[in-house]
Amino acid sequence: MGIGSRRVTYFYDEDVGSYNYGYDHCMKPFRIRMAHSIITSYGLDKKMAVIRPPRATAQDMTRFHTDDYITYLQRVSPELAEQMPTYNERFLPPMDCPPFDGVYEFCSISAGGSIAGAQRINHGDSDIVINWAGGLHHAKKGEASGFCYVNDIVLAILELLRYHQRVVYLDIDVHHGDGVEEAFYTTDRVMSVSFHQFGNFFPGTGDIKDVGVERGKYYAVNVPLREGIDDETYAFVFQRVMRNVMETFRPGAVLMQCGTDSLSGDRLGCFNLSMKGHAACVEFMKSFGVPLFCVGGGGYTIRNVARTWAYETSVLLGEKVEPSLPYNDYYDFYGPEYLLDVPASNMVNMNTREQLERICIDINEHLRQVSHAPSVEMHDVPKDWPSDSEDQEEDGAENKDARVSVNVRRRRGGNSHVGANGSARGARGARGAHNSSSTLRNGAAIHDSSGSNYSE
Repeated sequence: MGIGSRRVTYFYDEDVGSYNYGYDHCMKPFRIRMAHSIITSYGLDKKMAVIRPPRATAQDMTRFHTDDYITYLQRVSPELAEQMPTYNERFLPPMDCPPFDGVYEFCSISAGGSIAGAQRINHGDSDIVINWAGGLHHAKKGEASGFCYVNDIVLAILELLRYHQRVVYLDIDVHHGDGVEEAFYTTDRVMSVSFHQFGNFFPGTGDIKDVGVERGKYYAVNVPLREGIDDETYAFVFQRVMRNVMETFRPGAVLMQCGTDSLSGDRLGCFNLSMKGHAACVEFMKSFGVPLFCVGGGGYTIRNVARTWAYETSVLLGEKVEPSLPYNDYYDFYGPEYLLDVPASNMVNMNTREQLERICIDINEHLRQVSHAPSVEMHDVPKDWPSDSEDQEEDGAENKDARVSVNVRRRRGGNSHVGANGSARGARGARGAHNSSSTLRNGAAIHDSSGSNYSE
């Protein structure tokens, strides 16, 4: 099914590139601004809807994260963290996740774009959505992890689940998507699929035997890979696994984390994918014709991050672009070749065909345990979350009657605050303390055939 470029939405906030984790830190939000500059220099912004996303509020973030954690993010500064080091370490791992100036505002941009992107898909406004500022897949319910503070992906999936019975989460970052997997480890409404380096590598999770628990058993799919995997062998395992996932699970939407630390030459990653090999995964998922939401993620050789996300934007639009880079604001970063390309190197591929065959066979066996398109009884779709501007709007004659009518309808319908047993869970004890449940706020319940309730 073809998807025209009129149906592509691209979220970008120019402020995102101004935040700085620290001079010596690997994570550089500036790379998003560099990617945007290439995108506009090719004229791709004229072929899609470009939207500056609303900033996520604390209320938005606490649909998944704990109140005390988000309150701390709102208040923390380098000076406060220095005065209260023990308290800071409760929420922010000191090396990976520094309390830099503007950390909460940075998170509000990232999460705001992902929530708004999910809403575009829910309302039928877009078939494809892009938010390169998103993809912070390591963040946990009550703490930061792996350069990630607020898990915008979990927030976006919770939004998608309000309209879609099933959602696939796909992660091609070199690191395991642990934060998202843990959040949905006990539900059969989200199938998380992660292709990642495994073995003495952060975060240390993502074994092929990690398949989920309770109702979520076999709904977590992990593809552990070794160093040096190249385009050909990656495509072999990726296409087999994802075709099986899509045919078995039949999701209503796909959220794809496109971390570029799986590229050749990344400062932290040890894979050997070229730009086109990485983008081939995006094109393959686009071919299913299911609403697709692409977010960013890792990537620490910033000139290659910018090239790849710009190229993948063209792939999602179905637009051909010239290999020679047009002049842009950061043109000098791409010398001496000045090409839209990230080639593979001669790195040794430690993955064998037999090993990858074994992985595919094991995953196929796991997926055979999954009932096709799990039965979910959907009630009326809950009302959309109000924006701050709606909450704070002054009473006026032209709006008063409408607001009274809405309030009457809300009182008649009520709100159901139900424990999300099998939905978004905290990272701490997600695999062990399965009897506890976390509460999602202000939502209407969605019931499935197994008897679990979601408050979303």
